[in-house]
Amino acid sequence: MGISPGFRDRLSGMTCAKRVLTEPADTWVYGYDNSRKHAPPDVVVFATSHREVQDIVRLCHEHGVPIVARGRGTATTGAAIPVRGGVVLSLERMNRILHVDPANRVIVVEPGVTNQAVQEAVAAHGFFWPPDPTSAAYCTVGGNLAVNAAGPHAVKYGSTRENTLGLRAVTGAGDDIHTGVYTTKGVVGYDLTRLLIGSEGTLAIITEATLKLTPLPEARRLMQAVYADVAHAAAAITRIMAQPATPCALEFMDGAAIEMIRSYSQADLPQAAGALLLIEVDGPAGILDHLATAIRTAAAGDGLIDFHDARTQKETDALWATRKALSPALRTIAPNKLNEDVVVPVSRLPELIAGLERLGREFGIPIVNFGHAGNGNIHVNLLYDSQDPRQEANARPCLRQVFDLVIRLGGTLSGEHGIGREKRDYIALAIDPPTLDLMRRIKAQFDPKGILNPDKIFPPAG
Repeated sequence: MGISPGFRDRLSGMTCAKRVLTEPADTWVYGYDNSRKHAPPDVVVFATSHREVQDIVRLCHEHGVPIVARGRGTATTGAAIPVRGGVVLSLERMNRILHVDPANRVIVVEPGVTNQAVQEAVAAHGFFWPPDPTSAAYCTVGGNLAVNAAGPHAVKYGSTRENTLGLRAVTGAGDDIHTGVYTTKGVVGYDLTRLLIGSEGTLAIITEATLKLTPLPEARRLMQAVYADVAHAAAAITRIMAQPATPCALEFMDGAAIEMIRSYSQADLPQAAGALLLIEVDGPAGILDHLATAIRTAAAGDGLIDFHDARTQKETDALWATRKALSPALRTIAPNKLNEDVVVPVSRLPELIAGLERLGREFGIPIVNFGHAGNGNIHVNLLYDSQDPRQEANARPCLRQVFDLVIRLGGTLSGEHGIGREKRDYIALAIDPPTLDLMRRIKAQFDPKGILNPDKIFPPAG
């Protein structure tokens, strides 16, 4: 859209001039995220305090300049792309841990702190923060909050929403707001904390977060169950989640995912495996054998080829490394893949997987599936070849059919990646018009001029 020299001068006056980038060669890298889409910003500014964020937002509000808050750019839906140019506000230097309070199971951090830094800081006190995305070493807490990130252990401990007590943020008009509480209980006014989490920076820019901590379990045990086919694995997932011994993680890979990751894995992956489950239990060491026995009983049945209990840390690390290598390996093998993180009720997983296999055959596009089966959150990867005219033409129609299938099964379009730009044109499949209209009006209250991360979540009017 272009920015006037006067605006740039005022922006530079609000921060150290060295923290404002205006040369295209410097700003270019801040125009993309892990969706591999790109749009160049006009200027990039690195904030280091809440007050700076507030001043910058107020300036953008005054001039009607779009502003996109950004962490490390690890999200996959294009949510951090400045599609209208304007200002990219990088929060990566707001990376202080402000307060660790073990007595109250709380940590207060700025948005640029990485997920891993939080885990390391609280582990010293015997705690962890449950959200654990694969990108934990690189992604920021601000990004986790923006998309309500989760990870394998959300099946037992919940996502970012369930593990955040309060926020400090700046609205699109530059107002300083505080949401939530410092306590684990509180019912005073509307729950704006949960509203801001998952809003992808379209309502306000988060500058501080009060996170709820969980004690580290005394012991964990990881098990691997291999099945002849996906149908039997999906049936086992339903059985496992229906019995009292709730796993802290329940991960799924179909046969195509297993074959694709085989050369990257240090774990033993049986030949001709149709599907694989990684099942982890945790708790006091004295009950771990009981939990593992209950899981093994539920996992047993038709189609089970092999059940392996990882007894050493080396075995456990190898199994988890295999699972966590899937996303980067698939991106290397199929750079044009469409990666969607759909969710269906756990009992409908067999129908989802069967439907995805049918769509892959119908459209001639390989579909690889893996993910967090314990809460029905499956990463569906359409591995289309953009150089193949038929696959290129079929990719988006196939994706639409995937979403239609998910909605028919009572599911939703995203479990932890958000909507961003990639899914915004499909959001009406999941949300009815009156509800979407209400969401747009809520957006207008927080952001009267529509400058915060425009063209995300909602499709263009009309």
